[in-house]
Amino acid sequence: MGRPPLTLGTPGRAGAVEPERWRHEVRAAYAIWLRELIRFVSERARILGALGQPLIYLAIMGTGFGATFRPAAVPRGFSYLEFMYPGVLGMTVLFTAIFSAISIIWDREFGFLKEILVAPVARVSIVAGKVAGGATVATLQGVLLLILAPIVGVHLGLAQVAGVAFVMLLVAASLTSFGLVIASRMATMEGFQVVMNFLVLPLWLLSGAFFPLRGLPLWMTALTRIDPLTYAVDALRGMVYAGSPLASAFVQHPYRLNVAIILLFLVVMLTAAITTFRSRED
Repeated sequence: MGRPPLTLGTPGRAGAVEPERWRHEVRAAYAIWLRELIRFVSERARILGALGQPLIYLAIMGTGFGATFRPAAVPRGFSYLEFMYPGVLGMTVLFTAIFSAISIIWDREFGFLKEILVAPVARVSIVAGKVAGGATVATLQGVLLLILAPIVGVHLGLAQVAGVAFVMLLVAASLTSFGLVIASRMATMEGFQVVMNFLVLPLWLLSGAFFPLRGLPLWMTALTRIDPLTYAVDALRGMVYAGSPLASAFVQHPYRLNVAIILLFLVVMLTAAITTFRSRED
């Protein structure tokens, strides 16, 4: 007979959390994280598709819009691809992180979710493993796209690469948590995809990934201000343009403010994911 499910933060007999219970929960979260990573690496078609989609956007949209994109206060020789590149990084992390949560529905259909739910593991550990797995996969895909930077005319130093990867990890973790909130309430993968497309597309289009956010109508400016992805794209653009005069033209907020809002979004979404997962999967 196995041990009953645990709740992290529950004190032991002596009034403190038992170290062995913490190690048990960490091992469980690690196993779920590793499973997500192995599943991603073993699916070559998924990797190629995830890398191919940003390339298509860069090649088609970058070339098409670049022919007519002439914003003010931009130095001569600046290309639309340079402007679009941070947005494509954000897009890659967005879609990969959000749709990694679909594994919850897949695991439920094939009975794996039931197996881990009846195991003596806290719901917090299951959510932590899922979020860590989705965030790792999404960040890895975003980092892979950094090899395209010289091709589109962007030159990054090691500090910029580390800063971009850090922002992508925070965004990926918050968006994976957001995806878990939705996935834990959906019964089918088809329904999840429809709902997520309905929610994700406006977030993505209003983030400033493909056009500058200055000079927009008031109602659209208000929407961009409440879109958390606006701050994610702005943080990525700030790191990519660090030390460049382009930063004053396209970066709206200080880096610390962007990171603070992304962290707040992460805390809210992670809390919502844990709460929803506990209530829906009991």
